Amino acid sequence: MPAYSRPSRFNTVIPSEIVERVKQLVLVSNHIVITCHVSPDGDALGSSTGLCAVMRALGKDVRIVTADCPPRSLCFLPGVRDIVSATRQPELAARLLGEADLLFCMDFNSLKRVDRLAELVEVSGAKRVVIDHHINPDIEADTIISFPQVSSTSALLYILLYQAGWARYLSRGAAADIFTGMMTDTGHFSYNSNDPDLYLIIHDLLRKGIDKDNLYKLVMNTSSENRVRIMGYGQYRMEVIKPHRLGLITLSREELAEFDYSKGDTEGLVNTPLAIPEVTWSVFMREDEKDKVKVSMRSKDTFPVNLVCEECFGGGGHENAAGGEFQGSLSEATSYLLTILPKYDKYL
Repeated sequence: MPAYSRPSRFNTVIPSEIVERVKQLVLVSNHIVITCHVSPDGDALGSSTGLCAVMRALGKDVRIVTADCPPRSLCFLPGVRDIVSATRQPELAARLLGEADLLFCMDFNSLKRVDRLAELVEVSGAKRVVIDHHINPDIEADTIISFPQVSSTSALLYILLYQAGWARYLSRGAAADIFTGMMTDTGHFSYNSNDPDLYLIIHDLLRKGIDKDNLYKLVMNTSSENRVRIMGYGQYRMEVIKPHRLGLITLSREELAEFDYSKGDTEGLVNTPLAIPEVTWSVFMREDEKDKVKVSMRSKDTFPVNLVCEECFGGGGHENAAGGEFQGSLSEATSYLLTILPKYDKYL
């Protein structure tokens, strides 16, 4: 079958001079490091491992360095096993970042999003390329490719590869990485996914031989026993605060320990309350450690959870998907959330 012709908008998403700058930086580099945000999700890992595979196909020495370990639920992704985690191999992570002459920053727009790696990235003498789809990038780099209108960093990466003439180097595994990132950042293409060009990318990835159905099963329909139990418990604990059209789920450290919680076990839990017609936005608060609460938010329609996270929880994201943190106990975080709810009723 003949390949589809690409619409001009697809070919020119990224200005040609930026594409050429990235190509030149890669050409002259000897040691490339790819990193992504802390607690990496499917998009962060998919874009990082996909890019890594292409750089290796180009003959480059490249490693992926992350602040912490990938979640168990995404360890099926090709390339994940080669990731150097600063929590497990701090000396190797520091050495790789120190030796790098080119650093790709994937799926984050601020150095605070790389946690313990921030200082190492900041003092690195490497040239820096940012590829991200979050709003208001606040990071210094030699080249910033930032397009919030693109649904995922993985999709944006594919566009860069296509425009650079590197898409032909995509292996089936690298295509699976990118597809997984695109799928997870759109809820299996159920939100922020009406751009028809997105499906041209999927067409190309399918032609690389990926098994889309199996990837969906691995990401969406594969769970450990502990994950099934903790997801059920979290849903049972859900509160619906009807005056503010909010669904709220909270899990303490003690509750997580009871289910032998592993990173990634609560992935997607924040989306559950949105199935209720009367709920417009959802908040999930997870007590990761003493006096530190991870906050995740999702919403329907035009309710701006990114604004709530930016103004109240030191985070950000997209209009319908955002996150942040609260320094304090889980009960304090919950009390604080309840006090700010009236401020955002005008968006309902």
